[in-house]
Order: sequence, then C-alpha cells, then structure tokens
Amino acid sequence: MSSDLVIVYHRQPYEEVQENGKTVLRENKSPNGIVPTLKSFFGGVTHGAWVAWKLAEDPDNPDFEPRIEIEDDHGKYSVFRLPLSAEQVREFYHVTSKEAFWPILHGFKERYNYDPVDWANFRTVNWQFAEAAAKEAALGGVVWVHDYNLWLVPGFLRQMRPDLKISFFHHTPFPAADVFNVLPWRREIVSSLLACDDIGFHIPRYAANFVSVACSLFDVEVAKRVRVPEKWISEGTALTERVQPTLLAHEGRQTSISVAPVGVNIDYIEERARAPEICAKAAEIREELGDTKLLLSVGRTDYTKGGIEQLLSFERLLEGKPELKGKIRLMHVSVSANRNMTAYEQIQNEIEQIAGRINGRFGTLEWQPIALISRAIQFSELVTYYRAADVAWITPLVDGMNLVCKEFVAARVDGDGVLVLSEFAGAAVALEDAVLANPFSNRSMDRAIEDAIAMPEDERRRRMASLWHAVAQTDIKNWKPIGFLTGGDKTFAAE
Repeated sequence: MSSDLVIVYHRQPYEEVQENGKTVLRENKSPNGIVPTLKSFFGGVTHGAWVAWKLAEDPDNPDFEPRIEIEDDHGKYSVFRLPLSAEQVREFYHVTSKEAFWPILHGFKERYNYDPVDWANFRTVNWQFAEAAAKEAALGGVVWVHDYNLWLVPGFLRQMRPDLKISFFHHTPFPAADVFNVLPWRREIVSSLLACDDIGFHIPRYAANFVSVACSLFDVEVAKRVRVPEKWISEGTALTERVQPTLLAHEGRQTSISVAPVGVNIDYIEERARAPEICAKAAEIREELGDTKLLLSVGRTDYTKGGIEQLLSFERLLEGKPELKGKIRLMHVSVSANRNMTAYEQIQNEIEQIAGRINGRFGTLEWQPIALISRAIQFSELVTYYRAADVAWITPLVDGMNLVCKEFVAARVDGDGVLVLSEFAGAAVALEDAVLANPFSNRSMDRAIEDAIAMPEDERRRRMASLWHAVAQTDIKNWKPIGFLTGGDKTFAAE
C-alpha cells in the first residue's frame, strides 16, 4: 500500500532486543524522544511509512526482509529498512556525519575532519533513502526528511518524484555562512535543501543562518520576512532574532522556512513527578542531604555539551567560597554519546580526571563534592532527581534545543527550583527566566551558579512559574510541522 506520509529518519521506530535467542521489536518508551513524536503523525493519515537503515552483514542477501508492517500505539504503518554494511554505516554516520558535519554545525571548525570522508558513500546512502521514500509515497504524498545525515535526500527525491511535497526538519543548530561554507560540499547540500517545499528549524536564528548560507551560494530571493513573536525575543541570550525570512524563491521554486521548537510531554512528566514512589524517593534524598544543596547536571559526553567547563566552574566555586564545602554537591550525569569515536572518549577521560581531582582536593570522609555518573539513567530515576535538586545546571557550549532543561521545569510540580541555562542552548530563546550563563566566560558561569545557590524562595517560585508557562507553550503534543503538513500556513509553531 502506498503511503500518504513517509517519514525518513536514520533510526528505526522501535528498539530491537534479543529475547530467548530471537530478535524482538519493542516500542520505544521514551516520553520525549523524537521517534515516538514522529510516529504520532501517522494517526492523521490513511497509511504511513517510515524509512530507516538497518545493519546487515550482507546487504545483498536475498533473505533480508526490507519491508515490514508494524502495529503499535500509533496505529498501523510500514517500515522500510535499508540494509547497510558495517563499513557503510561507519563511513556514512561515524565519519561523514560525526567528524565532518557535527563540528561544523556546532561551530567547532577546529574539530572538523575532512580527510577521511567518503563522499561517494554518503551520496549513495542518501540516494538509497530517497529511492525507498519514492517507492513508498503515494501520488502527491508528503515525504518528511529529518536531520543532517540525510541532507541530500530532498534533491534526489525531487528528481525521482516531482509530484511529492517534501519537507525537511533540522534538529541541530545551523551555523552562519562563514562556518557552514567550510564544507566543500556546501553547494550540493544547500541545493538539495532548496528542493524542499518547507524547511523547519527549532529557533529563528537557525532559520536565518540557513537563509544567509543559501544567499551566499545561490541567487536566492527572500520573498517574505516576518516579525519574530515577542515570546522568542530574550535580551539575555545570544540567539535572539527579531525578524525572520519565511519564504525563499529560487529557480522558479518557492521554499517556506518555518520555526517549530520541539518540547516535552508535560502531562507524562508531571504524572511521573507526582507518583507516590517518586515523591517518597525524592523526599528520602532531601532528608539525606539535609542543608546540603544539590546541583544536577545531565547531558551526553560530547565536546558541545560543556561538561568540562562546568566542572572547572564548580572547582572555582569551591576555591572561592570555602564556606560551601560540605554544604553543596554536584550530581554530574555524563552519558557516553558514542563509544566508537576517539573525540568522545577523550572528553569522557578529561571529565573523569577533573571530577577525581576536585573530589581529591576538597572531599572528606563524610562529603564528596561530585557524584559522577557515566551510565544511562532510567527516566523515572531522573525525574526523582529533578524533584530533589535545588538547581539544574545545564550549560552546553552549543545546543540545538536541549530538552533536559524543559524536563526539569515540567517535573517541578512543587513550583520550586532554579534553572541555570546556557544562552547558547536553543531553549534559552524562550526561557528568559532561567539564570542565563555564557559558558565561554568564567565570570558569567561562576556568577550564574552563585546567584542560583543564593536565590531566595520567592524569586525561585516566580521564575519557575514563568518557566513552566514557557515550556507548556511548546508541549510536545502541540508540536506540529508547519504549512502543508498540517493543512495551515503558519510560520511559527505554538503561537
């Protein structure tokens, strides 16, 4: 059966687990992951399909089953799995996407590695994704492509199926032209994206950056600009934009540029936060802490997340305020992003060394200033610590959105707590009542955490009420792609 909506994403829409020697498909239970969010759109179409890759020992094996039918909480839909060899995955994902694209998207030109990229393999894999989507899509159907791994899919797909409506959503930051144009494949990438009917971003800054890149490479006309909503204009963040281009014209085609910040499932998080077992455990943690204040930091082990800068700030805090020794603890959760890449292993090693040094310098038999956790934490356990923490300290150097800070706010059903947030996280555009910090400035980082620790209760509650309102406006249930995918013509989501 052909599909009205085809979602193209590198990950499969379920988890594969081994049970009794057999591979079993288990629904992804993450409440805020992009996978369940995307699957929810299948409920609004007659038939949907999902295109992803699957590791295959022999991609040419005739026994490989590329297309399967799924029925779960989101209904019935097809999944087309592209069989990729381990070498294809390494080249496509670990090398091209993570060593070349990832550092450029986040502004780390010094980490960009051009030499090992196999561009021919990247093009081939993207062509296979486009070919699969073209086969799955109904006449005049919608194909929704997600993220930078699949930059070339829209262009290939437009060649194969000019009848389709093609949309692309960018989940990472998008840099300015002087950074993005470091990529030698910039014209091919942007030309592919301009083949879309709609391109979506988290915040106006990323949309504006893309348009500046497109205008630097091609004769692109900005056909329409609009005023950015006041709720996304924050004087405390480096990412604020006041006017955003919303329609481009290029070679006889128009492409709309839309903004739709991803949020969290507030109802689910609040339900977990109010669960008796979580309330009891949070109360137990608070009782054990006594007067000690708990700072909570949660993120992946990645050079973009600012874990090292945060630990150094914490060390300076203990050096400069000896009266805080024994009165404060940092729970630093840093989960490995990719164990197969040297860059992430180096970051993890440095985080462990700094945490060990701080505990060695300041710790006692009764008190260790840092609890470093390098394993994934179950969401219910994380919500428990959201409830128990005095401060959530979320200061990435660069972040497309950051959902941890929104989870923290949603979990604070008691209306208390302080959020310290990097002004370079996309979420900061709407969360101006967080204590905003510049992670590139020692003075800014140190002042922010000191202010958060000393903040009086009335100010904490005032700020948290405002933060909750802002997070509620981008509840994941209201997150919709813009324009033709929802039957409307809105430029901004959740207005």
